[in-house]
Amino acid sequence: MNNPVLNREGLPLFDQIKPDHISPAIESILKEANTLIDSLKEMSVTASWINFVEPIEIISEKISRAWGQIEHLNAVVNSENLRKSYNDNLIKLTEFYTNLSQDESLYKKYQSLKNSELFNSLTPSQKRIIENVLREFKLGGAELNEKDKKKFKVIQEKLAKLSTQFEENILDATNEFSIFVDHLDELRGIPEENIKKAFAEAKEDKKEGYKFTLHFPSYLPVMQYADSRGLREKLYHAYATRASELASPKFDNTRLIEEILELRYESSKLLGFENFTEMSLVTKMAKSSEEVIGFLMDLANKAKPFALKDMDELKSFSKTLNIEKLEAWDVAYVSEKLRQAKYSFSENEVKQYFPEHRVLKGLFKVVETIFKLKITKSDAPTWHNDVSFYSIKNENDELVGQFYLDLYARNHKRGGAWMDEAISRYKNSLESSHPVAFLTCNFSSPSDNKAALFSHDDVITLFHEFGHGLHHMLTKVDDYSISGIKGVEWDAVELPSQFMENFCWEWDVVKHMTEHVDNKDPLPKALFDKMIQAKNFQSGMQTLRQIEFSLFDIRLHTEYSDQNKINPITLLETIRDEIAVVRPPSWNRFPNSFSHIFAGGYAAGYYSYKWAEVLASDAFSLFEEQGILSSHAGQKFQNEILSKGGSRPAMESFVAFRGREPSVDALLRHNGMA
Repeated sequence: MNNPVLNREGLPLFDQIKPDHISPAIESILKEANTLIDSLKEMSVTASWINFVEPIEIISEKISRAWGQIEHLNAVVNSENLRKSYNDNLIKLTEFYTNLSQDESLYKKYQSLKNSELFNSLTPSQKRIIENVLREFKLGGAELNEKDKKKFKVIQEKLAKLSTQFEENILDATNEFSIFVDHLDELRGIPEENIKKAFAEAKEDKKEGYKFTLHFPSYLPVMQYADSRGLREKLYHAYATRASELASPKFDNTRLIEEILELRYESSKLLGFENFTEMSLVTKMAKSSEEVIGFLMDLANKAKPFALKDMDELKSFSKTLNIEKLEAWDVAYVSEKLRQAKYSFSENEVKQYFPEHRVLKGLFKVVETIFKLKITKSDAPTWHNDVSFYSIKNENDELVGQFYLDLYARNHKRGGAWMDEAISRYKNSLESSHPVAFLTCNFSSPSDNKAALFSHDDVITLFHEFGHGLHHMLTKVDDYSISGIKGVEWDAVELPSQFMENFCWEWDVVKHMTEHVDNKDPLPKALFDKMIQAKNFQSGMQTLRQIEFSLFDIRLHTEYSDQNKINPITLLETIRDEIAVVRPPSWNRFPNSFSHIFAGGYAAGYYSYKWAEVLASDAFSLFEEQGILSSHAGQKFQNEILSKGGSRPAMESFVAFRGREPSVDALLRHNGMA
């Protein structure tokens, strides 16, 4: 019990956990779980909530808390030893959960409880958990014969392994590439702070010149600002071919994609579904691939005229920059120049007004005002010096939740931004706990003794992830399996995150979160007005890009079969023929780094981002009616959506909040496409 991974007294001991703690901890907790499961299967008394469901809830939380720490460390301080321990134990956990979901004896006990008189006396939350578990048993293969159960189990173990490898290949391919620039003329246009960073990174590597990588804080400024078309092309080519056969063969994800698709299809067929999409949609708001494709195509048709207009404008403008044929590596650069020409400001100019401390202060002010909360800095053991920790209290000074904030990009840290659960809220007959979240981003770190500066896009990303965090931390559900984001339909999970993004476009919010890095002046209202004018700059193109990814995902998982082993690149080109206005080069290998659907939980569910945007825009329109920082609307959002977790269907929660079903009108209006 001295193993820090198994510590349950307060917060995780991140300053003590080492890779060699992982296997003993997981073995110990799985042994405890298997002993419990065996005893529950053998018990002769009638299954009830207290004697049967609750013990499984308790052990599930224990496993999740221990593994969550390991999973998180593997994502944020990846090392060879940690990766090996993680992968070894991932196999054990996958095997445990597959065995559990196929256990006929447990399945029958849940069924008997569902069909008994006892079921009627349970709370709505408890009933929902039992119904969810019965659904998971079916999706886990509990109704299969022994031969097919074994087959299904092997598939699940392989899929877990392949998804992890897919993510690792992207991380390794990203870390492997760097380019050193010697000639100053190649750096023209790149912001001074990024040039200084590139110089410092080269110096750290004991090399001459300036080092640029595929990590976003290094890559994006080159694509947006570098006058050198050759430098942009080199970086774009490396980024667009990451983890493919056109880059480092040892990190090529092509074969993994083929295997993942084949195994997903096979698992769905074993369970009696036509395809993987049909299986995936069982746990979502949407009911069929036709419904999803119909929604996406309807949105694409509405967005395309705006996207074509965006593209025509971009092509015309590129000629004024002596770019006769607009290429993929020119799009971000020409767009930034066009934005500056049209609205007389650059993203880099805006960035100088968003130092980290002011942005956090502004974010916390929004949350404190609309939800009547108080956020304060606290102490906790962390995995890196950059990480900070905070507590959230309510009006009565009671602790509601806590969160870790890990904001900067670094080597051995997974790219992107995400929220994950460190500890969930629960209350059972033995103990209770408040929720704790991991909030992770990959922004530029501080340099030259100056605060870290965030672009407005970074600010939006931070608000987005904080929305997920609020969903996790403001739950009032005491039953573990449906507390916070657990049990929420996947296509509704993005509602709170996308809802929070809207505040980044409100002057009453933004004016409190800015301060120029040098002269400390707040963001001028005139500059903010230009940002608002530019808000929907290229929104048609951006909308179509997201629809392209969503259609690719849903069609890939719907159309793939034994007889139709789709080539992902060919399918993507077909979709682009139908809807795209921006065409990447034929050698672009986007699917090879599309970790959302091949390594994350978004397979046949990437459309969730667009669907949740509809929900979020419509939800935010109540704040537009009642006042942007209305605590009345905030309390209603908290009570009907955030606090309910997965205790009822997401549509019921939305209707309870908005008084009606969602409409696409607010989304189109927010995107300037009404």
